[in-house]
Amino acid sequence: MNNEPLNLNIMGRDFCIACPDEEREEILLAAAYLDKKIQEIKAEGKIVDSDRIALIAALQIAHELLALRNGTGFDIDEFRRRIVSLRKKVDEVLTDKES
Repeated sequence: MNNEPLNLNIMGRDFCIACPDEEREEILLAAAYLDKKIQEIKAEGKIVDSDRIALIAALQIAHELLALRNGTGFDIDEFRRRIVSLRKKVDEVLTDKES
């Protein structure tokens, strides 16, 4: 575990944060997702203040997270369970064919 600082660019500003090595990829994806949301809000042109844009983006992302947790959105765990189930079925069919 190296824990080297991670450099991020959000809203055209550079940030350096401490980050465990095993979380680097997820943090980079999260930062990219946040920046994308910010750029979408900025492009609408309705909000000009940077702080307000960041706040609205954070609220949208929090809303998405809560929708997922409440079952009104995509359930990644269920998706993973289905993949495992399908993989088992494919393996069984292939094993039967080889016998």
